Amino acid sequence: MSVEVVTNDALALTDSDLDEMASLGGAFDIGALSKAREDWVLVTTARIEGKLHGFSFSTLERIGGTPCVLIGLMSVRRHSKRDQVLRGLMGEAYHRALMAFPDEDVVVGSRFVAPGAVDAFRDLVDLTPTPGNRAVGEERAWGRRLAKRFDVDAHYDEKTFVVAKNGQDGFLDFETSKPDKVDADLADMFSAVRADAGGSMIVYGWTMAEDLVKLGQR
Repeated sequence: MSVEVVTNDALALTDSDLDEMASLGGAFDIGALSKAREDWVLVTTARIEGKLHGFSFSTLERIGGTPCVLIGLMSVRRHSKRDQVLRGLMGEAYHRALMAFPDEDVVVGSRFVAPGAVDAFRDLVDLTPTPGNRAVGEERAWGRRLAKRFDVDAHYDEKTFVVAKNGQDGFLDFETSKPDKVDADLADMFSAVRADAGGSMIVYGWTMAEDLVKLGQR
């Protein structure tokens, strides 16, 4: 069973489309999805045999002149094909970035509430924050830029990259099928995230131009 991935304008979503997304069983209800339709430019859906298995809201833009892929929110159905769906959604994001920003290095960022979901960024380099590495200088500056772009800077700690509250109107909602394989240090880093209080962590990384050519190929 192959994954069919399609990207459209977010504003083109109908109420029935949002109902289908809400019925996926993920973290986002109709209210959050309606807001995402207004806040983000692109919506990508992933289907298997016509059934919705995942979606993401995103935008391609420049922050201070630097090309960025910003994932406002993503949700993947808890299913045996979840890893395949995640790869499909991220592959589409890279393809869009390649089309928009050929021959440029690109920042990819989102918010997370669980360490297992960071697997979505496994193809990126200079992932920040990273267990055991103390972010400084430009690394922190990018965290602040993304916090502002996600409109969570009022509750953001630039040292930990943690949003204390009101940080879950969008995040990367992916539940790993192998929680026992999640890096212990990464899990410890995420212990600072108060998900029950609406907290999240901003994580970003880079894809170099030469890598994007490979990642964005269909």
